[in-house]
Amino acid sequence: MKQSNTGLLQFMKACKSEVEQRLDELVRPSRDDSARIYEAMRYSLLSGGKRLRAVLMIAVADVVFGSHAHVLDAACALEMIHAYSLIHDDLPCMDDDDLRRGMPTNHRVFGEAMAVLAGDGLLTLAFVTLAGMPISPPVTHDRLLRCIEEIGVGAGPEGMVRGQALDIASTGAADVSVDLLRSIHAAKTGALFLAAVRAAAILSGASDRVLSSLSAYARALGLVFQIRDDMLDVIGNEAALGKRVGSDYSKKKASYPAVFGMEESQRLMLEAVASGHEALAAEGLSNTLLSEILDYAATRDR
Repeated sequence: MKQSNTGLLQFMKACKSEVEQRLDELVRPSRDDSARIYEAMRYSLLSGGKRLRAVLMIAVADVVFGSHAHVLDAACALEMIHAYSLIHDDLPCMDDDDLRRGMPTNHRVFGEAMAVLAGDGLLTLAFVTLAGMPISPPVTHDRLLRCIEEIGVGAGPEGMVRGQALDIASTGAADVSVDLLRSIHAAKTGALFLAAVRAAAILSGASDRVLSSLSAYARALGLVFQIRDDMLDVIGNEAALGKRVGSDYSKKKASYPAVFGMEESQRLMLEAVASGHEALAAEGLSNTLLSEILDYAATRDR
């Protein structure tokens, strides 16, 4: 497995800058009495992060269509959804975390009620942003509707929300089955990765065959990302992660190291990496940014 190279890191940096500039434009109050809620929304949305879901959408569009301007607002919408999910995950009624990306969590700064509303605002603004995307080649009305559906399913009660619900229900359980663990993380983390890849591919006019292979890649990537996340909770550096190490263990949350141990978790992650590369190879996409993103997900330290 290759380490992430300079080209990928430069690409990610450029994507991050482009996305954050657009997010800054999209998430601004139109009236004075909305200033406080937008301040809370922007606090979490613009506090940094890898922007990996947006990077993934941009990379897929570049690979499939050769450019990515047509998916930029969709990538921003996905980042709004991701930010909302983190705000709500950190709440006392969920994971009760004090730090996120090295900063106090939203509810610690703005209070629980405002944090809930900030998450609600970001989620709904994401779909306003999607609905307002221009219809211009390669985007058609049908492709945009399919894109909105993919993101809605990925974020909703059959996707990320389902995963979070299962995670809460299993926290503290004495014995979490392998099937339940996989189901939790396929929904909680993997669903938005799958939505990012599929939505970008659909907007870019990918064929059904390419869409199928990219979907298999996205499922593998989501698994790689989650297993590495779980491992970093055990072996990670708090300064690099921007949050406390060992929080999953202390809360008795379902995780790959807790169920499989570190050695087997590493093996499963590498198995998923290989599966993702196979899916890309099926469409001649091995030597693309998508393969580099897969390796990056498995070697990252934050």
